[in-house]
Amino acid sequence: MEQNSAAPASAAPGGMSTKSRRAALTAAIFLMATSAIGPGFITQTATFTTKLGAAFAFAILASILIDFVVQLNIWRIVTLTKMRASDIANAAIPGTGYLLAVLVIIGGLFFNIGNIGGSGLGLNAMLGMDPKWGGAISALIAIGIFSSKSAGVAIDRLIVVAGVAMIALTLYVAIISGPPIGDAIFQTFLPSTIDFATITTIVGGTVGGYITYSGAHRLLDKGTVGIENLGSVNRAALTGIAVTGLMRYVLFLAILGVVASGVVIDISGKGANPAAQAFQAAAGDVGFRIFGAVLWFAAITSVIGAAYTSVSFITVFKKDISERARNIATVIFIAVSLFFYVIITTPPAQMLVFVGGLNGLILPIGLSIFIYAGWARPDLMGGYRYPRWLLVLGAITCALTWYMGYKSIGPIFALLTAA
Repeated sequence: MEQNSAAPASAAPGGMSTKSRRAALTAAIFLMATSAIGPGFITQTATFTTKLGAAFAFAILASILIDFVVQLNIWRIVTLTKMRASDIANAAIPGTGYLLAVLVIIGGLFFNIGNIGGSGLGLNAMLGMDPKWGGAISALIAIGIFSSKSAGVAIDRLIVVAGVAMIALTLYVAIISGPPIGDAIFQTFLPSTIDFATITTIVGGTVGGYITYSGAHRLLDKGTVGIENLGSVNRAALTGIAVTGLMRYVLFLAILGVVASGVVIDISGKGANPAAQAFQAAAGDVGFRIFGAVLWFAAITSVIGAAYTSVSFITVFKKDISERARNIATVIFIAVSLFFYVIITTPPAQMLVFVGGLNGLILPIGLSIFIYAGWARPDLMGGYRYPRWLLVLGAITCALTWYMGYKSIGPIFALLTAA
């Protein structure tokens, strides 16, 4: 087809239409956000708010700041190099891409077992369904989405609708629970208690493991790459961080209102579901059903996000895999996750807290490789002069996540024997 010399008004950088680019950015924002606000984060927030009270606000602030540095660096480097994270790692430090891929896939598998468990808990609260059956049905729904010929469109639409619904429902419960907002704001910056294991777990559940690469890889698959798209990508990353930060704080306030009122929430009993208890205490049976809906939305989108992102790393082992073949591999990944969910006896809520901690231990490894690439390999980004301030913040964040990981190894793995 003959093309005009002047680009049409609707054209965007990189040859995409403005509408297509906006859709790609929205999909990446909500894939990152819904992956970061999964059932693990909901369960972790209820558990740690019950344990630390308003002081948990500091851990949320820390997770948002770490999220800011991690996402801006990783989204920028993926956009500029036009490569997947594992390929970037191999190019920067030969062999590390394979290590990163193995860690992300294993971490994603563990996370997806917890995500399926979370979907079972959600349907149990919402409809009274047996959690095992609820998890199985949810996994089959995810498999159906990836089996569809229009899987990409279905994924993008589902995660946007689910993300908006999660925020609206949780905000409703937060208003009803009447949290001590003044104390929460004060302890956001001056906490009475700082718990490194808690911070590592919440960071792992919101930006660790596969989560940090989900939005970036979605942009890559949509073709929103190159320096011409960098401004839009940066704005999308910041918007995604704002959306996740808002949801994290609203959820925390909803549960804090219940805890501050004197309601005792069981966080240690076998099969305990602390978030469900908090929502029910705040809004009665309606609150319990709302919790089920929020948890299910969070879980099903996280099942999709974990599977999609984890499988996107297999291309480091075999190049030129078709989209259809990747969808088949994703279906297999979900099926394997479901199998382990069925046979594992660890309570779902406890598993969700553990996998967040595990992914928090994976985070500094991948971040270290990316920061090195930003410092030492500008050739991978076409000679782009990387902002030093962003690399300095990245290096500081990297050192912090290594330290937190070291301090929390024992407490995190002790979670598996706590039941």
